[in-house]
Amino acid sequence: MTKAYAAESEHSGLAPHGIERRELRDDDVAIDILYCGVCHTDIHYAENDWGGTIYPVVPGHEIIGRVTSVGKDVKNYSEGDLVGVGCMVDSCRECSSCDQGLEQYCLNGMVPTYNGEDLHDKSITYGGYSEKIVVSDRFVVRVPEKLDAAKAAPLLCAGITTYSPLRHFGVKEGHKVGVIGMGGLGHMGVKFAKAMGAEVTIFTRSESKVSEAKKQGADHVIISTDERQMAEATETFDFLLDTVPVQHDLNPYINCLKVDGTHILVGLLEPVDPALQAGQLVLKRRVLAGSLIGGIPETQEMLDFCAEHDIHCDVEMLDIKNINDAFKRMKKGDVKYRFVIDMDTLKQS
Repeated sequence: MTKAYAAESEHSGLAPHGIERRELRDDDVAIDILYCGVCHTDIHYAENDWGGTIYPVVPGHEIIGRVTSVGKDVKNYSEGDLVGVGCMVDSCRECSSCDQGLEQYCLNGMVPTYNGEDLHDKSITYGGYSEKIVVSDRFVVRVPEKLDAAKAAPLLCAGITTYSPLRHFGVKEGHKVGVIGMGGLGHMGVKFAKAMGAEVTIFTRSESKVSEAKKQGADHVIISTDERQMAEATETFDFLLDTVPVQHDLNPYINCLKVDGTHILVGLLEPVDPALQAGQLVLKRRVLAGSLIGGIPETQEMLDFCAEHDIHCDVEMLDIKNINDAFKRMKKGDVKYRFVIDMDTLKQS
């Protein structure tokens, strides 16, 4: 049995729980987990906010650990390697998306790190709030030793979620990028866009976040509730990276885009409300787009980019026994900017 923390129902909260990890398959990597980031998605699944949670659920998809053993066919990893596991642990590996290294868009559905169904034995996947994990080598990435392992954990979700769209849509030196929202995703979006050479502006509703936005590297800050500031921003941005996870009015932001500008959603999964004024897109040939994490090759690229540019997530370390309090604080926005569980606190419990 492997120590873990799991939710038994939508109202139970998380508590100690024993799980079984499978014996190594030929292409498997066994990992001793050192750190696991805490993503808001973990709360949604623990509390069944989106429906479909399979209990007990062991959350966690921002995993950093050391390899302890490998299957006989594994060539790229060996005992002692520092590695990561992100939001998915398998896919069909055969469709056009998988062939392009876009496993997150697998046409047959990727297998999430937790609350998914293993393609081989149909068992339910358990995530990183645990001592160990066993994953196919195709879904393991190498973590550069230069990176602080604890601060690297959230890169496996918050990092790749913001890196992938900026890279895909071609952000480069000279572009003006607006980042909407100043949370776990937003502060990573600022760091990546700056490292790519862009001039970066944070949009926030709060005056109190202006100094923090500048500290994170933003060149400018716009208070989105200030009509004058929003009017002055009309048609000035090449890209907007929208990290806000709840319904919000997109229209004022769309109007800030230049001709051919792109507004990229990475946080919102609900219907757009209020309705989008389509004329703002049509009359300026603007694009409203979305993006979901990144494939395994791009995730490795992102980690290497972080090592090259000294990029990490701002984190608060967490004893796993305090995970339920951490969930409460996250709901209030009381964390800068990501909790990371020190898994020694589980191993020694």
